[in-house]
Amino acid sequence: MAMDDSSSSSTPDRPSSAPGDAEIADTIGHHPIQFTGDGGEYFRVWIVNVLLGIVTLGLYTPWARRRTVKYFYSHTEVADGPLEFTAKTRSMVVGFLLLAVIYIAINVASETGQHLVVGLAMLAGVALAPWLWGKAMRFRLGNTRWRGLRLNFSATWGEIYRASWPVFALVGLWMVLGFVLAVLAPEVADLAGTAAAGAADGEPEAPALPQITAPMGVLLFLGLAGSFVLMARLDYNYKVLLVRRTLIGDQAGRWYPGFGAFLRIALATLGVFLLSALLVTLAMMLLGALFGGVQVLMGGTGGSRAAMMIKAILIGMVFGLAGFFLSVSPALAYREARMFQLLWNDLGVSRIARFRTSLGTWAFVWLRIKNVLLTVITLGFYRPFARISEYRMKAESTMLYLKGGVEPLVSRLTVQQEKGGFG
Repeated sequence: MAMDDSSSSSTPDRPSSAPGDAEIADTIGHHPIQFTGDGGEYFRVWIVNVLLGIVTLGLYTPWARRRTVKYFYSHTEVADGPLEFTAKTRSMVVGFLLLAVIYIAINVASETGQHLVVGLAMLAGVALAPWLWGKAMRFRLGNTRWRGLRLNFSATWGEIYRASWPVFALVGLWMVLGFVLAVLAPEVADLAGTAAAGAADGEPEAPALPQITAPMGVLLFLGLAGSFVLMARLDYNYKVLLVRRTLIGDQAGRWYPGFGAFLRIALATLGVFLLSALLVTLAMMLLGALFGGVQVLMGGTGGSRAAMMIKAILIGMVFGLAGFFLSVSPALAYREARMFQLLWNDLGVSRIARFRTSLGTWAFVWLRIKNVLLTVITLGFYRPFARISEYRMKAESTMLYLKGGVEPLVSRLTVQQEKGGFG
């Protein structure tokens, strides 16, 4: 499936001198991205990570993440030079422990009824979310190297927080909606009073549930739609900021997508999810019904037949629920492929480099479906092979177009990086 959103929805500030495909092919050399990883080799890394994670009750997570990133980086070659991940384990362990302590503290406060503490912690989390994202990007890019050149995320905290406005808009939206819905649902108080009166008369207390009225349903729909748009906008803001404020040497990333492209991908992903959920759920329910029907035919009569019929219905429901969750995979794969195309078909580094990808949307979706099925059949042991195959398809579909030779360019960027470091 061709990806043309990046060209049709470009922002007006895009330079008119941006080179086209023909110009790129005529003026600079091309270097295919190569991935030399192997499923069997990565399986050994993966199984050690899983076993040590189980034995240490999850405390091995930062070491596991570092080993995984280093494996994929070291087997990804860009212009015949492998990527490097140079992060120290200590910094990853400290970050993991800090997040774990915060998570445990919030859960303890919630379980002990300290709702004010939980509320304040949630608000603090919202306020710190942009800071955490910025720190994560600086850490990941600052520890990524190619031919001795270090990447650098140079965005200021002001830029990061301005790009994060959808986070605060999302929180504000649901705070307002929560207040309005509470006003529109006065029957909750009546239901609570009725339940309390019943309990006083010796009857079991029934839970007081709000009744969803038509105005409340409309507001909930508008809230979900607004959240959908805000999440797409946040994704757009962060990706644009990440590319344009990432430096190699003193050369910045170049990318000019429009928000409309992100929104169209989000809407198309929703459509794929709904369609796949319907088809897969119906198919799984049919299989469950057939499986249960066979058991009914092989069972007894009378009461036993009725019991077998109930069992068949339950089996069908279980199959249907499993199918619903499995249907999420095609939608996520579709979004991943479309976003990969949008990013890597319009990404450049100043005027010295440009990327192109030939990744096929539906080829990637089919690969994900096959990998999910094989992972389920093998009880999870196919997971490392699945990850390798998906990473290979994306990496080896990407071509780097580079102006001039690799060595002169690396030398020039190294000098620029040293000057920047001295400054």
